[in-house]
Amino acid sequence: MDSWAKRNSSIGVGFVIALFAGSASGAATDIGEIAAVKKALASAYPQLVVSDVRPSPLPGLYQVTAQDNVFYVDKTGDYLIGGPLVATRTKTDLTQKVIDDRDAIEFDRLPLDKAIKTTRGNGEHVVAVFADPDCPYCHNLEKELAGLGDVTIYTFLFPLTDLHPDARNKAHAIWCAPDRSAAWHDWMILDQGPPPPGPQCAHDPLDDLQMLGASFKISSTPVIFLENGHRIRGTLPSAQLNAKMVTAHTEKPQAANSGGKAAPKS
Repeated sequence: MDSWAKRNSSIGVGFVIALFAGSASGAATDIGEIAAVKKALASAYPQLVVSDVRPSPLPGLYQVTAQDNVFYVDKTGDYLIGGPLVATRTKTDLTQKVIDDRDAIEFDRLPLDKAIKTTRGNGEHVVAVFADPDCPYCHNLEKELAGLGDVTIYTFLFPLTDLHPDARNKAHAIWCAPDRSAAWHDWMILDQGPPPPGPQCAHDPLDDLQMLGASFKISSTPVIFLENGHRIRGTLPSAQLNAKMVTAHTEKPQAANSGGKAAPKS
């Protein structure tokens, strides 16, 4: 190897070593600053349960996840900033994305046999909805869902009896109707109550769904889950919901990679 090649080879090796050392130094700095952030927060807010601290997209700030909150602090932990953090170029709410990713579920593990199935068009896109039959926001959402095409909707009856004392009775009657999807539509869209359940329908999945909702930390309705597992709280216009469904359909994980057997799609 001539002297020029040797010299440039040495420069290349030196550059790689310096780059690696810089990366290692940066990682060490992050670890030290994260420890300082955790210590400062524990001192200032001893009741706060911090589950995660990591560098935020904004240089100089760390993203903190604590219980159901996401906020930002400087490297000393002395200054705290509440969200949302928005990327102005894309108009993306980065704080909400953190929450959505944190609250995502494995869609294929939902017990779809305990839901009311409604299919429109070819049913290509799939959503799951946790809804209370007496929730006015759920009624609004149902009107938006009625404007969607090529969708399969799985509705999980989730009465909030503390707010709506008669909601469980309605949910039971709808579940026991000969055509559950039609009964749900007639009540939510047309305000036509379901027929009284007969003695042959003594059981429903409502208790199981209450436990499932609690495991998903659902405390209000409606809640929508898209095929990629992401959660939407409340109501969206049908056009926005359709756009999210299309995106979720392309992003949905394969059942083989979901960590368990997929729930039946009955």
